[in-house]
Amino acid sequence: MAVTGDETETGSASDLTACQQHIPSSSLPQGVAGATSAHGSKKSAEDATQKRELRLMKNREAARECRRKKKEYVKCLENRVAVLENQNKTLIEELRALKDIYRHKVE
Repeated sequence: MAVTGDETETGSASDLTACQQHIPSSSLPQGVAGATSAHGSKKSAEDATQKRELRLMKNREAARECRRKKKEYVKCLENRVAVLENQNKTLIEELRALKDIYRHKVE
Protein backbone atom coordinates (compact mmCIF):
# COMPACT_ATOMS: atom_id res chain seq x y z
CA MET A 1 0.00 0.00 0.00
CA ALA A 2 1.41 3.41 -1.00
CA VAL A 3 1.34 6.18 1.59
CA THR A 4 -0.01 9.44 0.20
CA GLY A 5 -0.98 11.28 3.32
CA ASP A 6 -4.73 10.75 2.77
CA GLU A 7 -4.64 7.48 4.70
CA THR A 8 -4.20 9.19 8.07
CA GLU A 9 -7.94 9.71 8.49
CA THR A 10 -9.23 6.50 6.90
CA GLY A 11 -6.37 4.04 7.45
CA SER A 12 -5.87 1.60 10.29
CA ALA A 13 -3.69 2.26 13.34
CA SER A 14 -0.72 0.46 11.73
CA ASP A 15 -1.04 2.64 8.60
CA LEU A 16 -1.07 5.74 10.77
CA THR A 17 2.14 4.64 12.45
CA ALA A 18 3.74 4.05 9.05
CA CYS A 19 2.72 7.56 7.90
CA GLN A 20 4.13 9.13 11.03
CA GLN A 21 7.46 7.36 10.48
CA HIS A 22 7.80 8.91 7.00
CA ILE A 23 7.32 12.47 8.25
CA PRO A 24 10.78 14.03 8.54
CA SER A 25 11.46 15.49 11.94
CA SER A 26 13.97 18.17 12.73
CA SER A 27 17.28 17.05 14.20
CA LEU A 28 17.46 20.37 16.08
CA PRO A 29 16.35 20.61 19.70
CA GLN A 30 12.74 21.70 20.12
CA GLY A 31 13.56 25.28 21.19
CA VAL A 32 15.93 25.77 18.23
CA ALA A 33 13.38 24.43 15.76
CA GLY A 34 10.87 26.99 17.09
CA ALA A 35 13.45 29.75 16.71
CA THR A 36 13.93 28.79 13.08
CA SER A 37 10.24 29.32 12.32
CA ALA A 38 10.33 32.63 14.20
CA HIS A 39 13.34 33.60 12.09
CA GLY A 40 11.35 32.66 8.99
CA SER A 41 8.51 34.96 10.01
CA LYS A 42 11.03 37.70 10.83
CA LYS A 43 12.55 37.24 7.37
CA SER A 44 9.13 37.42 5.72
CA ALA A 45 8.37 40.58 7.70
CA GLU A 46 11.67 42.06 6.52
CA ASP A 47 10.84 41.03 2.96
CA ALA A 48 7.43 42.69 3.26
CA THR A 49 9.07 45.83 4.63
CA GLN A 50 11.58 45.87 1.76
CA LYS A 51 8.79 45.42 -0.79
CA ARG A 52 6.82 48.25 0.82
CA GLU A 53 9.88 50.52 0.79
CA LEU A 54 10.52 49.63 -2.86
CA ARG A 55 6.91 50.47 -3.75
CA LEU A 56 7.19 53.77 -1.89
CA MET A 57 10.46 54.58 -3.65
CA LYS A 58 8.93 53.80 -7.05
CA ASN A 59 5.85 55.84 -6.16
CA ARG A 60 8.00 58.82 -5.14
CA GLU A 61 9.95 58.59 -8.40
CA ALA A 62 6.72 58.37 -10.41
CA ALA A 63 5.31 61.39 -8.54
CA ARG A 64 8.53 63.35 -9.18
CA GLU A 65 8.37 62.49 -12.88
CA CYS A 66 4.69 63.48 -13.00
CA ARG A 67 5.45 66.84 -11.39
CA ARG A 68 8.32 67.41 -13.84
CA LYS A 69 6.10 66.64 -16.84
CA LYS A 70 3.36 68.88 -15.47
CA LYS A 71 5.82 71.79 -15.12
CA GLU A 72 7.02 71.21 -18.66
CA TYR A 73 3.42 71.13 -19.91
CA VAL A 74 2.52 74.36 -18.07
CA LYS A 75 5.62 76.10 -19.49
CA CYS A 76 4.61 74.97 -22.96
CA LEU A 77 1.09 76.34 -22.45
CA GLU A 78 2.47 79.63 -21.12
CA ASN A 79 4.71 79.97 -24.18
CA ARG A 80 1.78 79.19 -26.46
CA VAL A 81 -0.34 81.84 -24.70
CA ALA A 82 2.44 84.41 -25.16
CA VAL A 83 2.72 83.57 -28.87
CA LEU A 84 -1.04 83.73 -29.38
CA GLU A 85 -1.28 87.05 -27.48
CA ASN A 86 1.41 88.55 -29.74
CA GLN A 87 -0.32 87.17 -32.80
CA ASN A 88 -3.62 88.62 -31.59
CA LYS A 89 -2.06 92.07 -31.07
CA THR A 90 -0.53 91.94 -34.53
CA LEU A 91 -3.85 91.00 -36.10
CA ILE A 92 -5.67 93.76 -34.20
CA GLU A 93 -3.10 96.34 -35.47
CA GLU A 94 -3.44 95.00 -39.00
CA LEU A 95 -7.23 95.22 -38.77
CA ARG A 96 -7.02 98.86 -37.58
CA ALA A 97 -4.67 99.70 -40.44
CA LEU A 98 -6.99 98.11 -42.98
CA LYS A 99 -9.99 99.95 -41.53
CA ASP A 100 -8.08 103.24 -41.80
CA ILE A 101 -7.21 102.53 -45.44
CA TYR A 102 -10.82 101.64 -46.19
CA ARG A 103 -12.11 104.85 -44.51
CA HIS A 104 -9.73 107.01 -46.56
CA LYS A 105 -10.83 105.38 -49.80
CA VAL A 106 -14.51 105.84 -48.98
CA GLU A 107 -14.13 109.57 -48.14
